[in-house]
Amino acid sequence: MTISDQAASATPALSASDKARFDSDIAELGAGAARWSATPLAARATLLREVHATLSQQADAWVRAAVEVKGLDPASSLVGEEWMSGPYATLSGVAALAETVEALAAGRSPIDGLKLGSAPGGRVTVPVLPRNSYEALLLHGFRGEVWLAPGVTATQARGEAGLGELAPSVSGGVGLVLGAGNITSIPPLDVLYEVVAHNRAVLLKLNPIMQGMLPVYQAALRPLVDAGMLRIVQGGGVEGSYLAHHPNIGHVHITGSAATHDVIVWGSGAEVAARKQAATPLLQKPITSELGGVSPIILVPGTWTTRDLRYQAEHVATQRLHNGGYNCIAGQIVVLSADWPQKAAFLDELRAAIERTPGRRAWYPGSDSRVADAATAYPKAQRLADGARLLVDIQADEDASTLETTEYFSPVLGVIELPGTGQAFLNTAVATVNADFLGTLGANVLIDPAERKRLGTGFDEAIADLKYGSIAINSWTGVGFLSAAASWGAFPGHTLENVQSGIGVVHNALLLDHVERSVITGPFRPFPRSVLHGEFALFPKPPWFVTARSAARTGELLTRFAQKPSWLKMPGIFVSAFRA
Repeated sequence: MTISDQAASATPALSASDKARFDSDIAELGAGAARWSATPLAARATLLREVHATLSQQADAWVRAAVEVKGLDPASSLVGEEWMSGPYATLSGVAALAETVEALAAGRSPIDGLKLGSAPGGRVTVPVLPRNSYEALLLHGFRGEVWLAPGVTATQARGEAGLGELAPSVSGGVGLVLGAGNITSIPPLDVLYEVVAHNRAVLLKLNPIMQGMLPVYQAALRPLVDAGMLRIVQGGGVEGSYLAHHPNIGHVHITGSAATHDVIVWGSGAEVAARKQAATPLLQKPITSELGGVSPIILVPGTWTTRDLRYQAEHVATQRLHNGGYNCIAGQIVVLSADWPQKAAFLDELRAAIERTPGRRAWYPGSDSRVADAATAYPKAQRLADGARLLVDIQADEDASTLETTEYFSPVLGVIELPGTGQAFLNTAVATVNADFLGTLGANVLIDPAERKRLGTGFDEAIADLKYGSIAINSWTGVGFLSAAASWGAFPGHTLENVQSGIGVVHNALLLDHVERSVITGPFRPFPRSVLHGEFALFPKPPWFVTARSAARTGELLTRFAQKPSWLKMPGIFVSAFRA
């Protein structure tokens, strides 16, 4: 996700008291894992419902703590980000996991009753959005699928959905989760997946940035703590390394940077290259990871109205500037057609959207220096919003490779141009981002519905060729992150030696096996223009847009809904959303 404070040498120096405290926590978790392996599925589902209740009780405190961690003005519309990517996402995730375990407890597959589909390359697809009639209305016009690996049959998919819950007596032991420092739902969601998908008790080490979230996490996840399935600790790189290499930790999961991952796995210094070549890592246990990357935003040329240009420019600005730019899934490079007649008009709208996005302080450590590094690498880059944001419009005489291989994790947005229009452009764009861009976590594609219809199966084949773990079409991959049943993680195939965006998946509330990717599709235009232009989508300007004026209120109302869903809460949500 970005450079973290969790990296350290493989031989850390801790005080005797710290070691004793960590050792005691791990021993307690070992006992908890043993008890968990004897816990019936129905009781596990009940515990997850209890976690949902305690999470609900902490929602307001959660947002207050997140606002303080990030230095937001409590009156800012940007507080909506903290509602939606914090308690809302976590409540949705735990509720979906509870439903899955309840289905398994009743002897059903979590995907019984779902109509499975197909995708190019012999892939089976599982619908994950909308999950129910509530989501069908709340996210009208959006749909999501999980694509399984080629060769997996529908029968196999149904029979294997459940992962660790299919063999609940087989304990996963004790795992370590090295928590993210940017989005507050990531640590608890990672914990929940370890517990439910892998039958692991979890020691969660918070990123030092998230120190202020500790009391909230402790209270919100209290049922897991009381069950001996969770302990939460703080510390930096020394503590993280001691825990990762602890003999009684059987598995490590990290959300962070590839650099941090490699220090934990391979160590540091001159011997790292030799260890990699010999495939002899220092870490002698399995590790899964989500490590970010350079996410593309591919704009397929078409005939866009003036309002389309403005709306999609705000869409692109959101993909870069949500959470200040400190997202593993933040779009970093816009891929444009050099032959698109509306290219210049779009770039004008993009600059304007970046300028009018509400300001915020650079709260994530190292942000200013990363912006400065980008400006040094690309001296022709344009500083916007009083110099706080950088637009790097790569010119013909400039080398884009630094931009394509450096995750800036800051408000730096690049633009590259490729030749062609239509299918030729799309194929070139897909080949370019697959080959040249760092990582495979997420890719975004924006295309007018008329152009998509014209391309037909060629468009579908191009999406299948995109080697990314999350793909958003006329949406943002952040919606995939928020969708509880969607998978989240890099495209399969990375190795410890070349980890890129990581290994494994999380979220995945249907507990699907053999996951390859998730694909989220949204409306190209908001309501009512969507309907006027032939799209049946009643969704207004999304509340996660950085320019959405009512985002704070809408985010809070969505969280109230996730606490206790009710049709009676729908009108208030829509009234607020339409004020965006």
